[in-house]
Amino acid sequence: QVQLVESGGGLVQPGGSLRLSCTASRNIGSIYTINWYRRAPGNQRELVASITGSNSTYYDDSVKGRFTVSRDNAENTFYLQMNRMEPEDTAVYYCNLRWQLRNYWGEGTQVTVSS
Repeated sequence: QVQLVESGGGLVQPGGSLRLSCTASRNIGSIYTINWYRRAPGNQRELVASITGSNSTYYDDSVKGRFTVSRDNAENTFYLQMNRMEPEDTAVYYCNLRWQLRNYWGEGTQVTVSS
C-alpha cells in the first residue's frame, strides 16, 4: 500500500508560479507513471500532465509550455511546476500513481489563480 501526500497549492496571481509536490510513503523504485489531474468547479476531472518510468512526458494543450512534470526517484517525490499561471488553472490538483498494476491517489490540493 502507498499513501501519497500532496503539498504546494495556494493562491497565486495571474502570471505567477507554484510548484506542487507529491510524496509517496514508501520506496517505489523507478518503474511507475505519475499523472497530475485537476478538477475545476463544475468541470470533470482532466489529465494535465504525466511522466512515465522511461521519462516520457505528456502535457495537455492548455498547459503545454507552462507546466513541467518531474520526479525524484531517490526521494519518492514527484513535482508539477506551474509557470505563467492563468485564472483557468484554478482547480483542485491531484497526483495519481500507477505502480505495480494499482492506482493510488493523493488527497488533492487547491490551486487558485486570482488577482
